[in-house]
Amino acid sequence: MSSPAELAAARDAAIVADLSHNAVIAVSGDDAGAFLHAQLTNDVEALEPDNAQWTGWCSPKGRLLASFLLVRRADRYLILLPAEIAAAIQKRLSMFVLRSKVKLEDASVGLARFGVAGPKAGQVVAQHFGQAPPPMRAIADKDGAFAVGLGGDRFVILAPPEGATALREKLAQAATPAGTEAWDWTSIRAGIPTVVAATQEAFVPQMANFDLIGAVSFRKGCYPGQEIVARTQYRGGLKRRMALVHLAGDASPAPGESVYSEAFGDQAAGTIANAAPSPDGGYDALVVAQIESLNRDDLRLKSLQGPALKILSRPPADAAS
Repeated sequence: MSSPAELAAARDAAIVADLSHNAVIAVSGDDAGAFLHAQLTNDVEALEPDNAQWTGWCSPKGRLLASFLLVRRADRYLILLPAEIAAAIQKRLSMFVLRSKVKLEDASVGLARFGVAGPKAGQVVAQHFGQAPPPMRAIADKDGAFAVGLGGDRFVILAPPEGATALREKLAQAATPAGTEAWDWTSIRAGIPTVVAATQEAFVPQMANFDLIGAVSFRKGCYPGQEIVARTQYRGGLKRRMALVHLAGDASPAPGESVYSEAFGDQAAGTIANAAPSPDGGYDALVVAQIESLNRDDLRLKSLQGPALKILSRPPADAAS
């Protein structure tokens, strides 16, 4: 549980947060790039070394099984995703390797993970790495640690375990050490959804605004679910979108919980994707909901009589369908 001071630092200054609740899957081999390109929603072939992208992996029905940060290094690709689904995703991805020269392995033990976020996060990262990496770029230090810019004053740092503690302590001299909830709040405010066990196969990529954060390519070739994703994009008919909402009070929304609107009666109008305590009290959350219910701004948690969700931001009107 992140303290009020940690949440305030995420809003006003800088935090350094433990990201061990995420795992790292390393993908290597001569065919690694082609393999990932044929599986993921984004254009992996266009990803240069020391660059990163948001991307996802879909079921054949076009529903997201996972969303993650993909980082290309000189000799391998690194997938950063929630630890609770990592082993299953690695196992399922491995089933598609077949005769390709590709190796998937859990690299979590060999790479410590932490994040730096907040208005002063760039200054904190630059003090060690010489500069703050721009969005979706990676910068390494002489000891093998590297920082990846995520945009919006957020950075992920991956480091060999032997030097990770010292590096984190150095960063903590200028940033407040924080728990995972403070980091999750910055992700939510940045509009970056994370698929967890409770929301696997709940969303087509566009429902989770993947097209708005550069996490899906409509120019690449086939991948699982691609036909459905493309049909949704070009034929219209998208009825759900993701919005940032706030819930006052102490009721804690959880991923996978339903939200309701008068327009849909007892039928759920949407689903909580992610939620975290807000520095200003209550909770902020990403919710994927019927566009009509977002326009009405009458969403309530768990039932029509549940706590009200106040919409803080939503996709622009020209992206809503």
